[in-house]
Amino acid sequence: MSERRIYNPIQKDSVVFLKTSADTNGEYTLVEVELADGGGVGLHYHKTYSEKFDCLEGEVQIGLGKEIYGLQPGQSATAHPNMRHLFRNRSGKPCKFRVELRPASVGFERSLQIGYGLASDGLCDKKGFPKDRLALAWLFDISESNLPGWMSIFEFILRKQAKKAIAKGTDRALMEKYVRF
Repeated sequence: MSERRIYNPIQKDSVVFLKTSADTNGEYTLVEVELADGGGVGLHYHKTYSEKFDCLEGEVQIGLGKEIYGLQPGQSATAHPNMRHLFRNRSGKPCKFRVELRPASVGFERSLQIGYGLASDGLCDKKGFPKDRLALAWLFDISESNLPGWMSIFEFILRKQAKKAIAKGTDRALMEKYVRF
């Protein structure tokens, strides 16, 4: 399974792909995340899949709507489609959890591999965002992420930039270089 482990040297996080869309005929994607203290992903939502978070070690905070839940080992929480959510680690030490997407998302799987690959190659800023704006927009688009509230005004620009990335061939180049499975 180590060949399906990716590491982000900026965020100091690792992800192991336990089951991909290809493994499950599109039924689900299952990843195991080791999240460094201070890490996480801010408020967003997905229209086409749910995310179930299962805490394995330490404590991971899951925001669902306006509530924040501190999950301990053995506890879980689910962000259903169109539900605003976030996850973060504020415990002072690494935490480990699994995330199951239903149905599977090939775009999510690819966006993680590419994003972590860009970070490993020094092509991301200190917050972990790709320096190439077209790459950033395309990754946002294929992960099927959406921004809530007032931040949604940026989505129009990001989606338009994602189309430019495709027209320019940025998508193909990133896939060839970073998508391994």
